[in-house]
Amino acid sequence: MEGQITVCQVQPELVWEDIDANLERLDGMIQHISPGTDLIILPETFSTGFTMQSDRYAEGPDGKAVTWMRRVASETSAYISGSLIIREGGHIFNRLYWISPGGIEGHYDKRHLFRMGREDTFFTQGVSREVFTLGGFRFLPQICYDLRFPVFSRNQGDYDVLFYVANWPAPRHLVWETLNRARAIENQSYVLGINRVGLDGLGVDHLGGTCAIDPRGNIIHMMDQRSGIRTATLDLSSLREFRESFPAWKDADRFSIG
Repeated sequence: MEGQITVCQVQPELVWEDIDANLERLDGMIQHISPGTDLIILPETFSTGFTMQSDRYAEGPDGKAVTWMRRVASETSAYISGSLIIREGGHIFNRLYWISPGGIEGHYDKRHLFRMGREDTFFTQGVSREVFTLGGFRFLPQICYDLRFPVFSRNQGDYDVLFYVANWPAPRHLVWETLNRARAIENQSYVLGINRVGLDGLGVDHLGGTCAIDPRGNIIHMMDQRSGIRTATLDLSSLREFRESFPAWKDADRFSIG
């Protein structure tokens, strides 16, 4: 329907540092998505898990996992997004790709690197904020730890959907649930959070909680700690009507990011 978009959020249990096994597992999950899906979103570092063995598992922009994403987009006629460990220009990034059935349209490199896990030691920080478009919607992508930094994701009238791909751990699961809702409310936008489940190779557990939240902060859906997929339909007209009827955005503080 015009003015609507269907988004499939994939919540897998990842296999630690095994690209082939993860791509095979995701193939098995994605084959069950509904026909007519517009966008498929995968978690952070979905081909490896959140490993700091970045030099060992980094691939180029034409590597195995990126090639797989391009194939899935072509076969499903849907856009696909998710982050990978990517090497380019002598640097290694935690990079989110935005891929259409026709190929790569853009990418976002993670801005806030998780220093407590030494991500800032093994990855290069991204510097730019990116907005992608699909079906009349504007999407602002973020990656995991970015969720804690509201200034970087502040809606400047330039997006309709804010989404976070993550490997968000169980000990801080309440933070995940709380901040996803807060970001939707303060930015008057849809928020999509895409997490993984299961233990990683360091013994860290993940409780899922993949979610879709409307601009008022209402939960459209929130998954439990089982692997699976959920689909959300987002409506642009209702979003615009809400912003017009409750125009808090007009009173937002002006700022710049250094």
